[in-house]
Amino acid sequence: MTSSRNRRSAGRPLAAAVASGSASLPHGAHALGRERVTEIQRARILTAMTELVRERGVADVVVAHIVERAGVSRRTFYELFEDREDCLVAAFEHAVHCAAAVVLPAYEGTDTDTDTDTAWEDQIRAGLRALLGFLDEQPALGGLCVVDALAAKPPVLERRARVAERLVDAVHRGGADLGGSAGRRLGRIVAEGVVGAVLGIVHARLSEPESKPLAGLLNQLMAIVVLPYRGPDAAERELKRRSPRRRPRAVAATDPLRGLDMRLTYRTVRVLLAVSECPRASSREIADAAGVSDQGQISKLLWRLERLGLLANEIDSAARGESNAWILTGKGSEIEYAIRARMGAEPADCGAASAVVAQGRGLPRRQES
Repeated sequence: MTSSRNRRSAGRPLAAAVASGSASLPHGAHALGRERVTEIQRARILTAMTELVRERGVADVVVAHIVERAGVSRRTFYELFEDREDCLVAAFEHAVHCAAAVVLPAYEGTDTDTDTDTAWEDQIRAGLRALLGFLDEQPALGGLCVVDALAAKPPVLERRARVAERLVDAVHRGGADLGGSAGRRLGRIVAEGVVGAVLGIVHARLSEPESKPLAGLLNQLMAIVVLPYRGPDAAERELKRRSPRRRPRAVAATDPLRGLDMRLTYRTVRVLLAVSECPRASSREIADAAGVSDQGQISKLLWRLERLGLLANEIDSAARGESNAWILTGKGSEIEYAIRARMGAEPADCGAASAVVAQGRGLPRRQES
């Protein structure tokens, strides 16, 4: 079962991004909300787990690999997940959620009133085409759903089985009614065989070292689906349909956080956002806006961010009697923009959420104490 700790994190919507153009940030330790940073960290952990499972296999991924890839501490990991298995369950559920967000609208959005004789095939084709496109564009998420989950422990296997059951239901409900009483005599086991065959082929293709785009299999897979319900003529018609245009696999945008030589902590996020909202603020003002009470800590952090090229001090360090005036550099602005983009995605919007996850791949290897 998913832990209560994980359920609380998964169900909490992301807070709205800090309004742009404000003169200053709210003051206080929780002015920006720790939950925003927590959601960013959680997304990075799930992305790390998904990628590592594809690269290494389920059995060979341990917590040390995950935290190194995600750029978080072990403490942060265990604040969000009970253990490795809890994290894997959450990663699988996220992958299924993202796939469903693509497939269900295509399946349910098909116009079934124009020709009731082919409505079922049209729905299945639309849903299958969307699924194959998702697997092509999100190979790590798709691989976890179809391939890697089979090597997991019962909690993930049970969830995968429930997903397969829903696919069987969709095929059986429509297919069995096509042939009237003759169709219904086929029984549910036929739908189980159809779904098993399709998933088996997809599994085999995803397991190949250099897999070809799956979208090209649409006609062949549709022929498998309709054959037991419509007969060989219908299957032949599916094979002769015009092949769908193959969309190139999406190239992941460069993540400005990937090359950052420090871990993205709650305090770091607050400081970067504070400098963005309060340009040319002094160290004390930044500390107040970011909720950092220790002047030694804020001085050390600002120095590190300056050394990394994220901040610049407009006041000459040799000048006496003048306060610092901190601003974001070009690189710092890119980091700040990426942080805001991740904070602004609502979990219900899977397009935005999957983009956040796709961009949140391995951060720096060096751990910040």
